[in-house]
Amino acid sequence: MRGHLRPGAGPGAGGVRYGDSPTRWRGPSTESWCTPATSGSRTRRKAASATCPSLTPTQAALGTRSSASAFVSVEDRGAPGLPMTGTMTAGPPCHCRQVKDSSVKRGYFQKSLVLVSRLPFVRLFQALLSLIAPEYFDKLAPCLEAVCSEIDQWPAPVPGRTLNLPVVGVVLQVHIPSRADKPESTSLKQRGHENLLPAPLVLSSVHELDLFRCFQPVLAHVQTLWELMLLGEPLLVLAPSPTVSSEMVLALTRCLQPLKFCCDYRPYFTIHDSEFKEFATRTQAPPNVVLGVTNPFLIKTLQHWPHILRIGEPKMSGEAGPASAQGSWGDGPRHSEATLGGLGSEPAAQTPGRGCLAGGLPKQVKLKKPSRLKTLDTKPGLYTTYTAHLHRDKALLTRLLRGLRRGRPADTLTTLLRGHLLELTQSFVIPLEHYMAGLMPLQKSVAPWKTPPQIRPFHQDDFLRSLECTGPQLTCVLKGDWLGLYRRFFKSPHFDGWYRQRRREMAHKLEALHLEAICEADIETWMKDKSEVEVVDLVLKLREKLVRAQSHQLPVKEETLQRARLHIETAIGSLPKDLQAVLCPP
Repeated sequence: MRGHLRPGAGPGAGGVRYGDSPTRWRGPSTESWCTPATSGSRTRRKAASATCPSLTPTQAALGTRSSASAFVSVEDRGAPGLPMTGTMTAGPPCHCRQVKDSSVKRGYFQKSLVLVSRLPFVRLFQALLSLIAPEYFDKLAPCLEAVCSEIDQWPAPVPGRTLNLPVVGVVLQVHIPSRADKPESTSLKQRGHENLLPAPLVLSSVHELDLFRCFQPVLAHVQTLWELMLLGEPLLVLAPSPTVSSEMVLALTRCLQPLKFCCDYRPYFTIHDSEFKEFATRTQAPPNVVLGVTNPFLIKTLQHWPHILRIGEPKMSGEAGPASAQGSWGDGPRHSEATLGGLGSEPAAQTPGRGCLAGGLPKQVKLKKPSRLKTLDTKPGLYTTYTAHLHRDKALLTRLLRGLRRGRPADTLTTLLRGHLLELTQSFVIPLEHYMAGLMPLQKSVAPWKTPPQIRPFHQDDFLRSLECTGPQLTCVLKGDWLGLYRRFFKSPHFDGWYRQRRREMAHKLEALHLEAICEADIETWMKDKSEVEVVDLVLKLREKLVRAQSHQLPVKEETLQRARLHIETAIGSLPKDLQAVLCPP
């Protein structure tokens, strides 16, 4: 990380196209927290122009991911902009400070500290920034040099390991997730720190969002929002601050796990984005994107969107006036700080959550018709004509309220909420997986010397008829119009993404079975009555299969690959010398 401190213009409204939302950790490409970066690269300049124009009063950093480095970028309003490394992805942590200063033309001194990394550990980086930023704002560059020196000494982020990471006098204890981790086993208990001084700050997860805190104002409609996300519907989220906007959008994209989120999403979007005109046009339907905004002007410009979620200031039920939103860039506070990037500080795990008191939830937004949508004075609510296909699970809200009254920590309530959404998604996906598995040819039909059979096509009507015996009612207690939900799902980008991925996996499996069948066959017996042309054709096809097995990482054993190479050698050895010289040049 040393040598990657870059002053530049403030974090800005970036036109960032966000990629897929990983459902589970696949491990870093290299076992290192930071690697060298080329400061003058074209990628660095492009990322800087996309994410770091001028800072505005409602500014926040957008997502960048560096494929070559992990570093801290310093952004100071008024300083000349220097490039950054990175390609676009979702949400880097950003800590912003705003101080009233009459000597500045706009009346406020504004500065932000952004951490850009190739690793998706947003919760760890958020906690890291909350420790670094206050020190940096007081001590500036020397503080960052010391922090980078400490991070350079961190052990490699190997999946499955529990690490103690010292920084600015604090030890962060984290568990690096791996494929072997179960969906609900992300919590980390303190261990191995008996002799550590000071005692470590344990992060329950390095990458999972605090879903309960993010969904607090919309818990009554979380199931409707789940359906909207499942169907890939365009959704506009208007929040009081960039923090709340990015948290809500990222939480919505994560509620479909383990189903891959295949739509576009922007945690923080402004009118300065290059695609603003595309989203605002009324000549065509809005794209399949979840858009997070803070500017009320966008309500008027985008009021033709079919679904708009307006979130107000955090306010408890029964309160007379709204509470101030932490992280807002408003004109009210004399000194304000915000930490952006899709999650809050880790100490929230010790309390029911921001804006939430033990014993009750924040005031819930109401379901409203778009005809009641106003322009600048729009009240909080979910403005949509969409009617949920499934009945609401009232027991979930009851359990969450009971947990709040008993003072349960936020992590426990998040686990409960995530478990409910996971069960809902799995109940929906399992029938699809079961039907898709039936389209795979039987292994006994794969013959070594014939073209492998084709995967049968997906017929939607056949699938819908199969739901009577294998439908989600077998694993989910919720009642409703499951058939109608599936019919709309077939038209969504998520079905297309899921189907393409599963068909690709089945095609790879079929290739692997065919290669195994060839390797298990007696090649010498097959070659007895075959011409030289047929033998040469077999050699070329086996070589092609070996290349595909390695390049596409087909599910074949190394033993099978070795036998395929022996088959190639045997086939070449049966040919005349001149053909052997052509197939095996020296």
